Amino acid sequence: MAEKEERIVMTPKKKTGNSTTLAMERKVIAQAGEKTKKTSLHVAGGEHSGIVINKEVEVGGEEIPAHLCLEFRVFLVNANSGKHAQEKRVLSYWFKQQFPAVQRPRYAQDFFKQLVSPTDFPRDYVGFIKKIMKLMQLSFPMFRKIEVELTQEKEIENIPDRPMSAEPSACPEASEEKVLDIIEASYPNPITLEVMCGNFTSDESTVRQILSELQLKKKIKAMENNLNAFTRVQGDKENITVVKQMPKVEAAKQPTIAIITGQYYEKMAVDAMMTNRQTFVRYATVGETVAYTVGDIGSHRCVVTKLPMTGHSREASIASGSSTTRLLGTFQAVEYVFIVGVGGGVPHYTDYARHVRLGDVVLAAPNKDGPRFIYQYCQAAEVKQSGEVVFETKSWCPPELSLQLIGEQLAMADSWQKNYMTAVEQLDGDAWARPEQETDKLFMSIGGGDLIEVGHPTPKPGTQDPRADGTPVLHIGPVAAGRGVALDDQLRQEFAYKNGILAYDSELDSVVESIYGNRKDHYMLIRGIADYKDGTRRKEWQHYAALMAASVLKSVVEKIEPVG
Repeated sequence: MAEKEERIVMTPKKKTGNSTTLAMERKVIAQAGEKTKKTSLHVAGGEHSGIVINKEVEVGGEEIPAHLCLEFRVFLVNANSGKHAQEKRVLSYWFKQQFPAVQRPRYAQDFFKQLVSPTDFPRDYVGFIKKIMKLMQLSFPMFRKIEVELTQEKEIENIPDRPMSAEPSACPEASEEKVLDIIEASYPNPITLEVMCGNFTSDESTVRQILSELQLKKKIKAMENNLNAFTRVQGDKENITVVKQMPKVEAAKQPTIAIITGQYYEKMAVDAMMTNRQTFVRYATVGETVAYTVGDIGSHRCVVTKLPMTGHSREASIASGSSTTRLLGTFQAVEYVFIVGVGGGVPHYTDYARHVRLGDVVLAAPNKDGPRFIYQYCQAAEVKQSGEVVFETKSWCPPELSLQLIGEQLAMADSWQKNYMTAVEQLDGDAWARPEQETDKLFMSIGGGDLIEVGHPTPKPGTQDPRADGTPVLHIGPVAAGRGVALDDQLRQEFAYKNGILAYDSELDSVVESIYGNRKDHYMLIRGIADYKDGTRRKEWQHYAALMAASVLKSVVEKIEPVG
């Protein structure tokens, strides 16, 4: 009797007018020498030994839903007509039972990256199916079965340009938008014409002209003591007082909640959630200018500030930490601290339950399993010879998790979204509206600076993704940052999966460290998702994401028991 061995068997599953479904499955079947009744089986030999093609369409079959799915699109050219066509391809994965569920998403993504590698991407259907089978056979033994569904979607005029992973250019030309961005980033510190010109390739006269136009539109103003220094104008509605020292506030009116933002539009979003606002600005000849807006959210007195700078530089880290310490030293009755603004979502390409999308909000809380932290900073990452990645990290977790418990309650309802509708009415312009859903494109890095567009994971059959109707989702889980992983797509994704991270921000570890050092037991980060990096790359989603984060903030604050 001939021995039996494991082979990869390809079987047609379903065919319609515009789609084909094929299954590649590991099966133990007879070797080529054994007689078989099935003449429909083609057993390959030579370099393709171990591959079997079953020409009969299989009826029925798998009753267990796929463990993971991944959707992507390819653009084909008809060799005869020269016309272009867009095709959707969906990979469904089934794993061997003994393979741990926690390792499956990364395993599936590694398989996908090898499958679509630009250096040897299959140019036709036969090559594509053959590559799946050879990868299963030689490199990915933990797959029990893979199905691929190929659907022809539409003809298109031109194939889109291949997306490449690119960092923003270091020195662009000046424009109203970019000049205003720099002035807002510097707020509350004024910024001089000389410093501003250093950020652009444009000459000084061009920058001066743009500054004049912004002044006419009452978006910026020149400083009285230096007409070549400029700062943001907060608007006619704001009650602003310039002071030499912060005025004394009677005990009953002392803020008990501090809110820290990193960007000007983040502060605008939080301000829109408050009533009875008053802003105090103290300009400094040496050191940092400070601006505090005091107001009410519900029954709580709050103080909001914007950090003078954020980012990866040591200078930004020191300034952010110092500003936080100064804030908590000035308002010593503060018991609750919130860090509110935008962040970058961690895409879980094959896991709908953990996938974070643009416009969603992540409320920082510990994972249910494993180490307890709400914020983790990666100081360094080292790839060992074995291929294992070792991360050097520092983590923080508040001793009291009452704010996080409130957040978990909010995640089960959508009451927090009404705050957005109320606030957007008092903010000017369309910038705060939700962008078109089509702009939420998801890309996966496949190495060498190449990206491939993939579909967002879909919910289980019978359920609907609320984001299809423009409704964001509130997620509960840790937030992270760190130059050790921030600039590398592979490391950032590996770090996130290994530690259960749901979002990244632009390095606020010095702020969290200051809160911890000032012995504040109740603190929380709330990040509205503006991109899939760190919140700084997709401008069109930033205002909406910031306002959604501020909406969650207001709902959390309103549920805090009054102090005293």
